[in-house]
Amino acid sequence: MMNQPLNLDAVRAFVRIAELESFTRAAEAMRTTQAAVSLKLKRLEERLGCRLFERTPRYVQLSARGAAFLDHARELLEVHDRALASFTRGRQRIAIGISDHVAGPELPALIARMNAQDPQLMIEIRIGSSGDLLQSFDRRELDTVIVRLHVGRNDGEVLTEEQFGWFAAPSWQHRADEPLPIATMAEPCGVRALAGQLLDAAGMSWTEIFVGGGVTTVAAAVMAGLGVAALSPRMVPFGAVDVGPRLGLPALPRLPVLLHTRVTDGQPRDALAALSAAFRSAVRG
Repeated sequence: MMNQPLNLDAVRAFVRIAELESFTRAAEAMRTTQAAVSLKLKRLEERLGCRLFERTPRYVQLSARGAAFLDHARELLEVHDRALASFTRGRQRIAIGISDHVAGPELPALIARMNAQDPQLMIEIRIGSSGDLLQSFDRRELDTVIVRLHVGRNDGEVLTEEQFGWFAAPSWQHRADEPLPIATMAEPCGVRALAGQLLDAAGMSWTEIFVGGGVTTVAAAVMAGLGVAALSPRMVPFGAVDVGPRLGLPALPRLPVLLHTRVTDGQPRDALAALSAAFRSAVRG
């Protein structure tokens, strides 16, 4: 039994579960079923003679033995994929546009992981506003875009939905006799437009105190105490406070994340499945 080689599909399933902390998300990333992923892991655990994960109804966590095996598993898959890549005539390419309001702090790690796991695929990333990226997609300059819902578009696959809030620094206080100071991205930005529409509809006086840069820059302005911004919780630094309820600001809706793509199969589609699952996991977290 101990002389039998490891099943690489099972090892890949183990790595996916560890990275996404979910059997469901791992199955989405591998474009298979949760039952198939569970069976692969069960057989790997039987082969290694130990439990690789501790499971409860609410979370999936690496066991001590699983954590020790994770780096070895990644190395094994990387060596295997490099060996295959050496026999291919050229790398496939996929150009992906991701909205700044979607990318988040997790993006560099997600892209690095995708590149490491599939050396035969060249992934190009462009960050921008949803509107600009959709125009590039329509002009076929991008193969895929992951964006927020955009006015006038009802196409695209909904990956997930994400709650937004009105965030400010913990020490920030609003002066009641002054317009609400808002930090926001420059036009075109769908979240910026939505925030303004909701404040206007509620009859609230407001002014843009900080405009421009990406979401990270806007979040930094918020934490510097300049004002309030409409952001998702994962975009703001630890310690930021949702002041919406305290100030009686209009509730922000859950905003969808949509995938628009012309990619239908092969390595690029596998990469998109993994990226989509990772985004769902990040938003859930």
